[in-house]
Amino acid sequence: MTDRMQYDEKDPRHHTLKLKQMLNDTVAHAREDASKVSDPKAQALFETTAEVLKGLVKAFDDFEEKREEAWKTASSR
Repeated sequence: MTDRMQYDEKDPRHHTLKLKQMLNDTVAHAREDASKVSDPKAQALFETTAEVLKGLVKAFDDFEEKREEAWKTASSR
């Protein structure tokens, strides 16, 4: 059973899990590509892309765990 199956489709976590997987796949791809090119500017772009996407993954994690104040108050409305 996948993690997404444990949540109803109306539960945001059903979707955040899928999006996090897609983002992590893109992070891995960007880092692989950075090692394949010799242009330092392209390498920096791919590494920056990976870091930004990891930040989005953290935001999804924080949402799921309600670690940020914004997520705590939004769910109690």
